[in-house]
Amino acid sequence: MRKILYLILVSSLCCNMLQAREYHVSPKGSDNNAGTVEAPFKTINRAARKALPGDVVTVHEGVYREWIKPMYGGTSDNRRIVYQAAEGEKVEIKGSEVIKGWKKEGKGIWKVVIPNTLFGDFNPYKELFDGDWIINDGRVTHLGEVYLNGEAFYEVDFLSKLQNPKPHICKADPEGTTDFWYSETDDKNTTIWARFGTADPNKECVEVVARPTCFYPDKQQLDYITIKGFEMSQAGTKWASPTNEQVGVIATHWCKGWIIENNIIHDAKSTGITLGKERTTGDGVLPADDADGVKDGHISYIEVVFNTTRHGWNKETIGSHIVRNNTIYNCEQTAICGTMAAFSEVYGNHIYNIHVKDQYNGYEIAGIKFHGAIDAVIRNNRIHDCMLGMWLDWMTQGTRVSSNLMYNNSWNDLFIEVSHGPYIVDNNLFLSPQSLYQSTDGGAYLNNLFGGKLGLQADYTRFTPYQLNHSTELKGVSPIKHGDLRFYNNIFVGGADKKLYGLEFLNEVTSPIYAEDNLFCNGAHPMKEKEQGVVDDAFNPSFKVEEVGDEVYITLEGETKLSRLKGKSVNTERLGVAKLTTYPFENADGTPFLLDKDFLGKERSTVSPSIGPFEILSGNRIRVW
Repeated sequence: MRKILYLILVSSLCCNMLQAREYHVSPKGSDNNAGTVEAPFKTINRAARKALPGDVVTVHEGVYREWIKPMYGGTSDNRRIVYQAAEGEKVEIKGSEVIKGWKKEGKGIWKVVIPNTLFGDFNPYKELFDGDWIINDGRVTHLGEVYLNGEAFYEVDFLSKLQNPKPHICKADPEGTTDFWYSETDDKNTTIWARFGTADPNKECVEVVARPTCFYPDKQQLDYITIKGFEMSQAGTKWASPTNEQVGVIATHWCKGWIIENNIIHDAKSTGITLGKERTTGDGVLPADDADGVKDGHISYIEVVFNTTRHGWNKETIGSHIVRNNTIYNCEQTAICGTMAAFSEVYGNHIYNIHVKDQYNGYEIAGIKFHGAIDAVIRNNRIHDCMLGMWLDWMTQGTRVSSNLMYNNSWNDLFIEVSHGPYIVDNNLFLSPQSLYQSTDGGAYLNNLFGGKLGLQADYTRFTPYQLNHSTELKGVSPIKHGDLRFYNNIFVGGADKKLYGLEFLNEVTSPIYAEDNLFCNGAHPMKEKEQGVVDDAFNPSFKVEEVGDEVYITLEGETKLSRLKGKSVNTERLGVAKLTTYPFENADGTPFLLDKDFLGKERSTVSPSIGPFEILSGNRIRVW
């Protein structure tokens, strides 16, 4: 009997493999069609309801205004469901709708009345932008947005501010702007006023947000999905804190093994891509009033961590995503975020203009913001013009941050917070005014170029988790002691005020810190009374960033001198173990770590490697992207 059942199962699987199909979608199609290239579907959702493991959904050129909700996922890396833009064709998926029928109110102000039926169950002009750890500063912010020819306006909270505008000044509009909108809703209609200036909104393309996302399954565990080649934009994504359901323009919804690649994602109210948690493990858990300090926020998040482990957060079922070669910009919270974003690879992404409109603030804002990035590899990304480049918060264990290019970020390039290690940060170019903000134990910083200041968040009160090695299973909780750090073969370049450009920010830390073969130049200082490498105040490499089209170069002085400075090889044996967790500094797959490549991917000497991110410098102008 068992043999018969086995043969039936094998036969069924073989039939399914033979029947793997490619469905086609086109604006010229019909959802009553068969979905072939000759008779395509009209909507992506029609194909998403039919695609089974092994199938491909190919979408042809056009604009699709829909929230894609896949019905099924793949079964393995070899049996994926692939959603792809047709080769060489521009496919846009938008969370907005085009709105006509504007009526002039005078002084460049226009008004439109929209039936609430347009929005269905989600009216972004009723939904307030709120969640744990958000700071609205008394401002009223909704999930909606108004776009004129693709450019986002700014919301104001009173109609009088639209009629008598005071220019809004921010990084996106440093000279100030009065491109404002305001809305009111009742049971039947949503009314939007917008200040279009000399433009006639009935003759231009005006779009308003109508959906919370573009690609997000409404159920969990739809694994092994690939999304590639699309342009997705203009979604009313909500605030994605680590204790809220995290919904981005693309969101994985507690699944495993997605590949998100070669997409252009922009103009999200908050987040472009989320790899994070679902709703049932917590969706806004901070106590409304904790004046007595009974339940601090970090306790609430520890409870969420336990909730997620009970809800299947482990390597077999959650995470292991690949996010690569995407361009993500004009998102106001993050480009990529995720709480419990373990075992994932994030590389080759170009991220910029994140939180540049200053419409709200909060503690979860960065180009990349991860909690629980266990055994994650974040490498070869270009991150610039963000409030904060990369923020790894809690449970940064087994994580590697390697060969990333960061510049012109307004607060910090990298912030690692309340984690216990081991983690490795190597070969990065940190070129913003502030390179690093540090609040962890058990980290190794190797062959980086720190072109800005370094700072310490001295926090000895929060107890935060650490896991078993290469696992999500909790081993314990502990406060941070801000020690057990390693700094080998780095270059620290000082600035005009010559303060906090080297390792002196760690002077008051009493726990052990290990530092060797670093270069401190142009006023960057080592820790007091400790030998940590070469100090050369007179030398200034003068690193500068130069953007030429899609390429990026850095220019420097003294490349010959830099090439002569050598350190020692860095590997698992030399780095030892993180003191608290007792685990070695090794690769995510458990193999021994050896730093044998530089920023450009060139072979490093494993005997006497050059300090800094480049093994061999030839000339003073280097292409870095």
